[in-house]
Amino acid sequence: MSQTVLLNNVDHHDLRVIVARGARYGDDEMLAPTFFGEFRELQAHYPIVFQQTADGGFRSLALLGLRPRENLFLEGDALAGAGERWDAHYLPMAIERLPFLIGIAEDEPMLHIDLEHPRVVRGAGRGGEPLFLEHGGSSEFLQRAASLLRALHDGLREDASFIAALRRLRLLEPFALDIRLDEHTQHRLSGFHTIDERALRALGAADLHALAQAGYLEAIYMALASLSRLRDLIERLSRRRAAGR
Repeated sequence: MSQTVLLNNVDHHDLRVIVARGARYGDDEMLAPTFFGEFRELQAHYPIVFQQTADGGFRSLALLGLRPRENLFLEGDALAGAGERWDAHYLPMAIERLPFLIGIAEDEPMLHIDLEHPRVVRGAGRGGEPLFLEHGGSSEFLQRAASLLRALHDGLREDASFIAALRRLRLLEPFALDIRLDEHTQHRLSGFHTIDERALRALGAADLHALAQAGYLEAIYMALASLSRLRDLIERLSRRRAAGR
């Protein structure tokens, strides 16, 4: 259950946000929504795929695991007291921004916070990063969070045009991956789309130029290159199974 409110330095002067990573803080997600402007950073660590939405459109996603509620980038064993850490140099914006989100107040996008999120605590005695300074100003942590959230908000909005271009040029194709974990266990990853390389190669000069001018062509190649990270996900899952986790 979430409790989303407009953030202010009166009611929330003592709020702090825990920045440690872990399933207990809601990081056990298989997917992270993203946008084409983030692909360059993501592709070095995560496969980038596309998923059809309920309204018939598509959304861009970074793949963090191979099964629901599984994040293979969370390393460590919290049950054994070892804690958890995020095993990649880049954290997707959609993960890093939690527990903040953009909400509309008086027709303007404003910074909101989910008071029920497990990262949110009250009082200095419980750790975490303060949101406000002693006399009410925003902390450096909150300023960064606001900047990141604005970039994510704008990026997700702009991604609609990128997706529209992919669909217009028929550059999306269904994708499925059969994974053999051992001689008795198989898993199928399905329900996603990737870039159709054959369709991309068949594009004419005018379409390629238009994609390049819009900044989409680079993102397309980044998405294609990111699929090499699927092998890393499979290896991570195999190691986790071997360790009994």
